[in-house]
Amino acid sequence: LGLPRIGEPWSGAAAFSGGRTHHELLLIEVGEDATPIPRGRRVGLYHLGFKVGTTDDELRDALAELRDAGVTIRGTSDHTVTHSLYVLDPDGNEIELFVDVLPESSWHDDPGLVMAPIRRLEL
Repeated sequence: LGLPRIGEPWSGAAAFSGGRTHHELLLIEVGEDATPIPRGRRVGLYHLGFKVGTTDDELRDALAELRDAGVTIRGTSDHTVTHSLYVLDPDGNEIELFVDVLPESSWHDDPGLVMAPIRRLEL
């Protein structure tokens, strides 16, 4: 599909926003003549993370909406300071959707909390 010409509507694109602006991530389908993504391990993007709310209920709502849309769910994690949901975009890039579960002052006072062991999270 590629980029639209001036005056043409967008198609083959998805915009994501956390509510601060019209979009913080814009994914655009580039068309069938695009260079394919190399297979296997490679240098590049590992994942992007987006704060989607402030409660586990908001994270559960995001999970339900993504499941309904047929998005590939990779899993969930309790990172002590955040609760996270991991999904794959159409190219297989991992996207983390998270909510902070500790006050910001906690990890400012103890930065080691950010690197705490990952625990299982049931949403």
